[in-house]
Amino acid sequence: MSLRLRLTLIYTSLLSGVVILLSSVMYAMIYIVMINQVDTFLEHSANHIMDSLWIYPNGEIGIDYQALEINDLLEFQIRSNEGELLLSSNDEGFLDQIWDPQIDEKNYSEFRNVSFDGNSYRVFNLPLEAEGEHYGWMFVVSPLTSIRETQRVLGLVYLATAILAIFLSSLISWFVVGRGLRTLAVMVDIAKSISGTEDLSQRLPVETGRVDEVGQLGLTFNQTLSRLERLFNTQRRFLADVSHELRTPLTVIKGNVGLMRLMHEFDIESLDSVEGEVDRLTRLVGDLLLMAQAETGRLPLLMAPVEIDDVLFEIFEQLKVLSDGKHEIRILDVEPAMVTGDRDRLKQVFLNLGGNAVKFTPEAKHIFLSLDVEGKWVKVVIRDEGRGIPKAEVSRLFDRFYRGDKARRRDDKDAGFGLGLPIAYWIVRSHGGRIDVETEVGVGTTFNVWLPISQTDVPTRPLDFDEEDEV
Repeated sequence: MSLRLRLTLIYTSLLSGVVILLSSVMYAMIYIVMINQVDTFLEHSANHIMDSLWIYPNGEIGIDYQALEINDLLEFQIRSNEGELLLSSNDEGFLDQIWDPQIDEKNYSEFRNVSFDGNSYRVFNLPLEAEGEHYGWMFVVSPLTSIRETQRVLGLVYLATAILAIFLSSLISWFVVGRGLRTLAVMVDIAKSISGTEDLSQRLPVETGRVDEVGQLGLTFNQTLSRLERLFNTQRRFLADVSHELRTPLTVIKGNVGLMRLMHEFDIESLDSVEGEVDRLTRLVGDLLLMAQAETGRLPLLMAPVEIDDVLFEIFEQLKVLSDGKHEIRILDVEPAMVTGDRDRLKQVFLNLGGNAVKFTPEAKHIFLSLDVEGKWVKVVIRDEGRGIPKAEVSRLFDRFYRGDKARRRDDKDAGFGLGLPIAYWIVRSHGGRIDVETEVGVGTTFNVWLPISQTDVPTRPLDFDEEDEV
């Protein structure tokens, strides 16, 4: 059974129950109102008859027929305490069949329904008393033919209305549910299409302004497809980049090994080349493993108090060694600061950023380091006077294996793999911080690293960002 049919049956069943309940309540209320009207008529007529009766000294009951006006729909009888008929408005005898022989056991008036010869009657029994003595009984009878006919008509009307309402509700529910589930049907078709073609560029059509659950599901589905498409594209690019990065060192190693096999002797220069390429592959595998751990949230961090200013001074000394006196490396304002983090990983971040500054800054230019404390945050700034980064490339700085065109020289022994900045980004992110980039072509680049002083302050950081845009 389809979901559309199940929902239609549920809606129809609920509406059917409501219609039947309302019809029953209205039917009962109309019947009660009509019966109350008949009872009021019988009671009024009985009082009118009582006003026309008198009691003789010998105990006989008399009636003033001139003062008595009886409705054509009304019949009555008066009987003694022993059940003897004293007065009757009808001599046909059907009132005798209505008489209740057990009435002597009662001393109060009552209303009751009686059926006779296929007809229904409403009966009002009333005791006759005078000066505290009981002389007999009077019962007034009115046929219920009109009420029964009204009930029959109302029953037919309610039944026809209920059937029509249920039919229309079923029809409307079928179309409404079908329209509401149309997005789900399209979603199923698109999912099947994606499974068959592996084309993640397809999107679910979502009505503008639709904010119900189906609309939200459609938006979420599209967001999921976008994320999957981005992940698959990243994976393809990753595999292509890894293949490209591995091809060069493997080619060099194979060439040198083949040369030594051909020469039947060991060549120190060839061995050094092979060893260098093996070291290069080792670094690449290590960086890839680190990236995988960071992206999956399983990056091992030894969290402890870290004097970040001491780390910055160590970086300063190492950058001077890397620069070999070709750049002016200076430390500006440095405030003593303590953060909670992994000292080695944080040092790796600053060394990656500083190493890039040394690599891409012309000789005799300046590289500046500084450290400030702003509220509950530590801000480490690494600024250079290098070539700068084009605006079109800024958004891809933290992509794996991405390197600007000017830096993409794979024959350069000092060229990296394009993993330094992504690793730095994930290390900082794992510490609850972020990295800002400010750059201008021909002027230089500034990296601002924000780190929380305490990990308990991470949820309160004021630097909101969309991680999908940052990565």
